[in-house]
Amino acid sequence: MARPYRSVLYIPAANARAMEKAQALPADAIIFDLEDAVAPAEKPAARDALAAALANDYGPRARIVRINGLATEWGRADAHFCAALHRADAVLIPKVDGPADLDRVAALVPDTPLWAMMETPLGMLNAAAIAAHPRLEGMVMGTNDLAKELNSRFRPDRLPMQAGLGLCLLAAKAYGKVIVDGVFNAFKDEDGLRAECEQGRDMGFDGKTLIHPAQLAIANECFAPTDAEIDLARRQIDAFQTAAAEGKGVAVVDGKIVENLHVETARKTLDRAEAIAAMAG
Repeated sequence: MARPYRSVLYIPAANARAMEKAQALPADAIIFDLEDAVAPAEKPAARDALAAALANDYGPRARIVRINGLATEWGRADAHFCAALHRADAVLIPKVDGPADLDRVAALVPDTPLWAMMETPLGMLNAAAIAAHPRLEGMVMGTNDLAKELNSRFRPDRLPMQAGLGLCLLAAKAYGKVIVDGVFNAFKDEDGLRAECEQGRDMGFDGKTLIHPAQLAIANECFAPTDAEIDLARRQIDAFQTAAAEGKGVAVVDGKIVENLHVETARKTLDRAEAIAAMAG
């Protein structure tokens, strides 16, 4: 079963209380942020706080550490910290423009999977090469930074984001990498969050990055198979198996043709539901 990434919550590594509370939150993954969420003067202390926090049990939640870029004065220290930590599931690299950015961190952190923040125009254009990197496990859309770089305006339909989102999705799917959507900033706007989650889910994202625990329930719901989808998947598999036993290459369920490709999708739906159930214990 693939680990689910329906909800990926940012937590400032300088906030010990927030990191403690995160141990009990229903998030599939946590990004412990050493970068944007930590003031420059607090960055060394944030590493110490994070080391203490990760000594605790976060259960099945994926533990991802976002470091500062290597071009900053804190980046190399963050990378060395992660190399010695051995308690993170992945290291998230900000503002990845191309595979060379991954190479530089890979040399400093030899044993931990890498994730890439996709948040620059150059990163969008190099998405396929980034996704093909052998050390890369996942991609995270940084839509706020991308909007700044594009000088685009916010629209509920995210039209200015579609080219970048699509390029990264294609790259991630081509190389079998996890990809999660960018954050929704208005954390009190539940309708807006749901609409954006549904859009990202329908596009093919594995989940959504979140900035507040109040957003977890909606993301978890939207990126999980519904009862109807699970029921349909089971019926498609059963019908196709029956048809195959009769020497037929297709089946019909609810008036629609079911071929082998639909069965493959149905099996993925059931696998995803099983993985989510395992997360809940």
